[in-house]
Amino acid sequence: MSLTRDFICPMVLTRGSDQLPVSTRFDMRSDPGVVRNYGRLLLEMVAAVPDGIVCFFVSFSYMDGIVNSWNEMGILQDVMQHKLVFIETQDVVETTLALDNYRKACDCGRGVVFFSVARGKVVEGIDFDRHYGRLVIMFGVPFQYTLSRILLARLEYLRETFKIKEGDFLTFDALRQAAQCVGRVIRSKADYGMMIFADKRYSRHDKRSKLPGWILSHLHDAHLNLSIDKALHIAREFLRRMAQPYDKTGCGSKKHSCQKKT
Repeated sequence: MSLTRDFICPMVLTRGSDQLPVSTRFDMRSDPGVVRNYGRLLLEMVAAVPDGIVCFFVSFSYMDGIVNSWNEMGILQDVMQHKLVFIETQDVVETTLALDNYRKACDCGRGVVFFSVARGKVVEGIDFDRHYGRLVIMFGVPFQYTLSRILLARLEYLRETFKIKEGDFLTFDALRQAAQCVGRVIRSKADYGMMIFADKRYSRHDKRSKLPGWILSHLHDAHLNLSIDKALHIAREFLRRMAQPYDKTGCGSKKHSCQKKT
């Protein structure tokens, strides 16, 4: 895909405005500071980003827990002052209806947020291109549930047959899943959108390097190890730049003139 502008803006958010780290590691995910900072991130972004925002969580149980906590903290009510909120459930009919209403709200110019789950229905083949997804937030690193008997059998097979270490496979699989989630927001070279990887572990090179090249090529050093305030500043600057007139054929750009020289 040939590009005439930086049409995606990936960011790695590692801490809140209070400088406390954020992560969905088991020893941190229930920490009130992490929950509050994740909520603050969402609240700041819904106030600044137009149209649709998609949020991915590492599991249904984690999504239910953090949304309930946001509701108790009053964060969810503040979010709904800016945008409607729809949530993926494990009921296919309910989720399909929620997606239909999400798209209708976006078409009407109403800002919307969709809460979804990595490895769920939404990430499998459903796109949030154009105004349906100007920002996607990946809350945490979506590692598989390691006590699953199917996964344990697969890990044993990979270890014995191909000498692949369990940690290497799980990390690669998690980063591949994260990339699949955020990739829902970009479906053509004329589209644009932002991606926030909200977990301090993404700042580590051994994790980040397993993201696909099309994301890494746009992930600048200045977009690593961000706080909420810095991420908000970058988001506003990106949206301001994308609002400038753009020749989708690439012929109107000063840097990409298509006229033949005589």
